[in-house]
Amino acid sequence: MLFEGLSTKLQDTLKKLKGKGKLNEKDIKTAMREVKLALLEADVNYKVVKDFIKKVSEKCMGNQVMESLTPGQQVIKIVSDELSILMGNDESKIEFSKDGLTVIMLVGLQGAGKTTMASKLALHLRKHNKKPLLVACDVYRPAAIKQLQVLGKQIDIPVFSMGDKVSPVDISKAAIGHAKDNGYNVVIIDTAGRLHIDEALMDELKDIENSISPNEILLVVDAMTGQDAVNVSKSFDEQLGITGVILTKLDGDTRGGAALSIRAVTEKPIKFVGVGEKLNDLEVFYPDRMASRILGMGDVLSLIEKARQAIDEKEALELGNKMLTKEFNFEDFLLSMQQMKKLGPLNKLIEMIPGVNTKQLKDIDFSQSEKEIVKIEAIIKSMTLQERKHPSLISSSSSRKKRIAKGSGTTVQQVNKLLKDFEMMKKMMKKMNGPQKGKMKNIFGKLPF
Repeated sequence: MLFEGLSTKLQDTLKKLKGKGKLNEKDIKTAMREVKLALLEADVNYKVVKDFIKKVSEKCMGNQVMESLTPGQQVIKIVSDELSILMGNDESKIEFSKDGLTVIMLVGLQGAGKTTMASKLALHLRKHNKKPLLVACDVYRPAAIKQLQVLGKQIDIPVFSMGDKVSPVDISKAAIGHAKDNGYNVVIIDTAGRLHIDEALMDELKDIENSISPNEILLVVDAMTGQDAVNVSKSFDEQLGITGVILTKLDGDTRGGAALSIRAVTEKPIKFVGVGEKLNDLEVFYPDRMASRILGMGDVLSLIEKARQAIDEKEALELGNKMLTKEFNFEDFLLSMQQMKKLGPLNKLIEMIPGVNTKQLKDIDFSQSEKEIVKIEAIIKSMTLQERKHPSLISSSSSRKKRIAKGSGTTVQQVNKLLKDFEMMKKMMKKMNGPQKGKMKNIFGKLPF
């Protein structure tokens, strides 16, 4: 789970302060010592931790906190604000060219995930009305060109390639000409990596940079490597002058050292984060939202944006209205489940909800919940269209129940349970009449999806 260890420790420490009516200097020092240990254990750079604790401590000792009626909440706000500043404070956007063609050069070590990230970035930009072209410039790694071509085909984005016998500099220049001639407005260049930083790698990247003058040089680094990711970022920036960083595998990074250190050490922003293996698992990096998630305060804005992208607004409104009437049936229920699945894995969504305790989430087996959803979906799909629209047909027929159970690989008892739960839900919704019904319709009308 994202920043699992750090989140739990910070939340536990700050919770102790929240329960106190007044805070003294000793309370602040004890809390800051615990925060410091939590950050160091999360593999955050030592100098970064030292500066962070100094800034937070100074602000916490001020009159605004010490004399406040809610000093604990004031401390939490200070920690949240400083975490956000540490990671860059504001979203850092891609600098698109004003003359029509934007060139993005992806660099990094071998194994960081550059080729996959090139495809993820292309897909993300197309969703934002850009016309991207992928360029295969890794002529050394076996099957690197083929990998990019396969990924490009999956998302229906063209890949420019000249094979592995042509120099990356010549490929890059030819790709720019091809893009201009064919109406592409973004070129994403997938460059070669090495197992470690060496002179040959940097010289080649500098040659490409000098020949095409990219608008962005984005370094792709593996978040799970912690301090190594920070050191790699510093080296690439010193020798190449990167414009930003993309962190991959952030969903598997339980510590958080890279995300919390890179901006402070390199002074270059984190622009995107990879949060899963699928090609649409790429998110814009918002420092303030990430700070909020680390402290268990949720990330409602990202949840809303995810819903807007994944769920049809008109269908959601119609479903909301149907749920308040007797018209809601299994056909509608199936549609609502399918829309929710588009939002992604349940554990990732719950992490974005304010007040969720990450320590408690650790003990929940989300795979079981998702298996239950699959089971319900199978039962509904085993019904005829007439049965879905009129569930009462099933309730009064044992033969129908047996057929549905057999078709879905479940039992009659499980079919009965679904029927019972569905009827209970409908009764609860029917009770919402008068002012409550009006409120519910209003809520559904304002939903972001």
